[in-house]
Amino acid sequence: MSELLSLTHALAWPLALTLAWMTGELLYRWANVPRISIYGLCGFVFGNLSSGYLPPAQADNFMMLANLGFGLMLFELGYRINLRWLRTNPWLLITSVLEAGLTWAAVYYVSRICGLAVLPACLLAALAMASSPAGLLRIVNEQGGGGQVTERAMHLTALNCVLAVFVFNVTVGFGVFQTSGDVVHASWTGLVVLAASSGLGAALGWLLPLWQRVAGHVRSNSTLTFAVFVFLLVAITHILKLSPVLAALTFGLVARHRRVTLSPAQRNFGALGDLLTVLLFFFVATTIAWQPTAEGLMLGLLLLLVRALVKVAVCTATARVSGISARKGALTGVAIMPLTVFAIILIEQTRRSGVDLFDTLAPLAPLAAMAMILEVLAPILTQIALTGARESGFAKYKNVVKEDKDAAA
Repeated sequence: MSELLSLTHALAWPLALTLAWMTGELLYRWANVPRISIYGLCGFVFGNLSSGYLPPAQADNFMMLANLGFGLMLFELGYRINLRWLRTNPWLLITSVLEAGLTWAAVYYVSRICGLAVLPACLLAALAMASSPAGLLRIVNEQGGGGQVTERAMHLTALNCVLAVFVFNVTVGFGVFQTSGDVVHASWTGLVVLAASSGLGAALGWLLPLWQRVAGHVRSNSTLTFAVFVFLLVAITHILKLSPVLAALTFGLVARHRRVTLSPAQRNFGALGDLLTVLLFFFVATTIAWQPTAEGLMLGLLLLLVRALVKVAVCTATARVSGISARKGALTGVAIMPLTVFAIILIEQTRRSGVDLFDTLAPLAPLAAMAMILEVLAPILTQIALTGARESGFAKYKNVVKEDKDAAA
């Protein structure tokens, strides 16, 4: 009997992941519900039903794999950022700064009115600035998205991530100094981590083309090459307690502008990316507990509404001066709603560095509610935005046309 219980305990997570994947596939086929919404919902249910099933050591291994999956998506997002476009159309950068800044101010103001202290309100506001690259990019790849709304959403997401990580780390550094008075620890937690992470990503982005020249630019091995380099980058940041978010984004950005080729067939890193996506969205949702989610539901809903209104309003207001219609601007604001994976990964990285301000300052309840709602709802909103902009299937169509032209030639 004890052996059977032990076997059930060992197989609980693999079986749950398999069932989540199967459910995601069926509901995507039958109802066109985004797969990652189902992975998140299954993870939330399993995580609360099986509390204690995952020992701390295994949880750390799962977090490492989740970071790897997130790192692959961040690399791909960074690779797809066009700095020349930001120079020729500065309104895109202005939109990001306005949207992120006003989101911070609105969420902070509402949090303070609802009774949160200054530091917890600042932390929540910093996280609310961001858009999660994992949710957006997965839906874009799943839907074959491409066009003005898709490209603007990806660029705004990348810029928002950088701004959010900067503000969040500075806030955490201030919190460390406020509670401990340790200037060195506060500085390391803040700006030093940002500089070291960006520098590490840039260094690997510079080394990658050198390796490809030595290896002879074997296109069939390109996906494996990128994945191995991202794995190395995530492992280093994990061990040194740096930020894989900035490191992976910088890596992709530098790789693109060093003329490293990433072919359309390698989007989402194939089967490896699909597997890590299931694990990423499932595992992240298992960390969201039911009790704080229920306790913070009302405030979480209010903060989500404020965040959504600000993002959509700013994107709509700056749409025409940045070269698109107001309707497409509003759809861009809807497309950048995902938040959950980014927020939870960022908090876990902060905890690994020895700082746990969220438990000591207790803004966990509204954050848990925000995370759980957006884990399920945000991918659906992004899918609706791409469909409403008539950009769903756009990239897939372009690739088919290109393949037909190549075959004819």
